[in-house]
Amino acid sequence: MTDTATAVSLLDRTLRNLRSAWSELSDSTRYYLSGTPRPDLSGDDLGRMRQQMLDCLEAKGGEVTARARAAELGRSYLSLNATGRNRFLSLLAEEFGPDRAQVAVAVEALQTAEGEEGRRRAERRLRDALVPRWRRLLTRFNALPEGVKFLVDLRAELLGMAKESPELADLDADLRELLAAWFDVGLLELRQITWEAPAALLEKLIAYEAVHKIRSWEDLKNRLDSDRRCFAYFHPNMPHEPLIFVEVALVDGISGDVLSLLDEDAPRTDPKTANSAIFYSISNAQRGLAGISFGNFLIKRVVDLLQHDFPNLKNFATLSPIPGFRAWFADTVAAGDGPTLTTAERRSLLQALGLDDDASGDAELVGKALASDRWPSDEALTDALKAPMMRMAARYLTSAKRSNGTARDPVAHFHLSNGARMERLNWLGDPTPNGLRQSCGMMINYLYKLSEIDENHEAYSDGAKIATSSAMRALARS
Repeated sequence: MTDTATAVSLLDRTLRNLRSAWSELSDSTRYYLSGTPRPDLSGDDLGRMRQQMLDCLEAKGGEVTARARAAELGRSYLSLNATGRNRFLSLLAEEFGPDRAQVAVAVEALQTAEGEEGRRRAERRLRDALVPRWRRLLTRFNALPEGVKFLVDLRAELLGMAKESPELADLDADLRELLAAWFDVGLLELRQITWEAPAALLEKLIAYEAVHKIRSWEDLKNRLDSDRRCFAYFHPNMPHEPLIFVEVALVDGISGDVLSLLDEDAPRTDPKTANSAIFYSISNAQRGLAGISFGNFLIKRVVDLLQHDFPNLKNFATLSPIPGFRAWFADTVAAGDGPTLTTAERRSLLQALGLDDDASGDAELVGKALASDRWPSDEALTDALKAPMMRMAARYLTSAKRSNGTARDPVAHFHLSNGARMERLNWLGDPTPNGLRQSCGMMINYLYKLSEIDENHEAYSDGAKIATSSAMRALARS
């Protein structure tokens, strides 16, 4: 089964589970809509949906009725196609925000309030007025079976629409704030996932793996073998859905080649004698939780667990992709600031390309080599490209910044924020098509040196100072 087919299968199953879980709750409220709304929410169905939302906000009938109304509203949403869901969310965003008339009255009352107690009352009234009505409506789903998962998936769809209007952006920001409170790391459970886990959960690992595609069940079994570990965070209201998971290899030495880590035929390491834990894949499993970070807490918790279980471990490092490098490299070359070759490097590259001479500039010559389909498998070409491309990658990782001064590369930013240091670049560490497309096959080890994590984190958070090994510093300067 392909990745896309697996993801679609999981989505279909989720929708069926939601409809089933809410069917009995919502049966008593079917009078709100005369039958299922049109998939695109066209015609008078939009007006009926508006009334259904208003009814859902009312507290009449007690908690049971409120849950039933929310369940029916959710079932209506799940019956819509992409156009219908866009109209549903736009209606929610545009007509169920804060009551501006009440906000204006509250602002005026605050401006004219007298005395400390009067000011406090006016401030409370203003805070209440600023709470959008959609928040009360969305929190209705919290009490439903699978309701939190419904809201996470709803936000995943909303993310693609948030740029369409300020109202949708406000709705997205508010829903993110709600989910951030509900998914506080203190409420999450860290669990190890083994080959004995339910098949439905293992299937989700295959679908959600975002770094190194899981090719088969045998591949997954290999990643869960005795010298491997997989840990994931779960939420009490989503006990069967991983939020984020990390895959770890227990090996000797700091690995620089992901294919050897994923080799199903490689001999197993005795985890009790391994000296290194290599974090080779970290995947966020719920797109609807984008912008809510669990990764830093996950890595620290896993390090603590591994240290306890395997006292022989001395190194905690990643083997990470460099996803932004190739695009940055193309932009840099286009701006006339590409790689500069030494005389020996230029001669080697010309020989590898089978050229006696070439009037091209250094960057253009490197571009010709990279454009060749044979370069990843041609030893002469890879040797000739290694030094200049490694220098450019080191320059990218240590010098390319966002507007706020933090690392431009998203994976670098993640690990530096968590207190890691840039340890070592690995030439052709990932020669897969995806690795070549992202970073010309290069990977990097970020080292989590336990005695330096807090200091590195503070230096990066306060001043965007990047912790690097001496080897990385030398490469960046060369």
